[in-house]
Amino acid sequence: MPNREALKPFLLAFPGPLRDQLVGAVLAGVKVSTTGLLAEYAAEQEELPAVGERSALIDSDGREIAVVEVTEVRVLRLGDVGLQHVLDEGEGDTSVAQWRAGHERFWHGEEMREALGDPEFTVDDDTLIVAERFRVVELLDPVVGG
Repeated sequence: MPNREALKPFLLAFPGPLRDQLVGAVLAGVKVSTTGLLAEYAAEQEELPAVGERSALIDSDGREIAVVEVTEVRVLRLGDVGLQHVLDEGEGDTSVAQWRAGHERFWHGEEMREALGDPEFTVDDDTLIVAERFRVVELLDPVVGG
């Protein structure tokens, strides 16, 4: 899109099948929230997103697929994540325990530990997470998901 202000990237997972699945869920309207580690923001020296901030949703090929707008940002303990947040993530989880098991596998994975610079990184109930809600405000690539 010419004449559009450059947007910071909105990245879900790492490039590959999981990112493709999550981007598809966003485009289908079933994924309206995501969860990140506060430690990841610190490692990347990145500020938390602000309500109203717009970003470009990026697919595994590095293409800008849609513009998303942040509607809510909360920092909370992993042990305090509730079922509504889990359901709003749109990943098919039906319980907090199921959601947490999947997220722990991701956060304890080699790619995340490398990104955090901590090969032994693990989460527990007191780990601070960033729960972010968003909405799609513009589709940029009509071929994707169509």
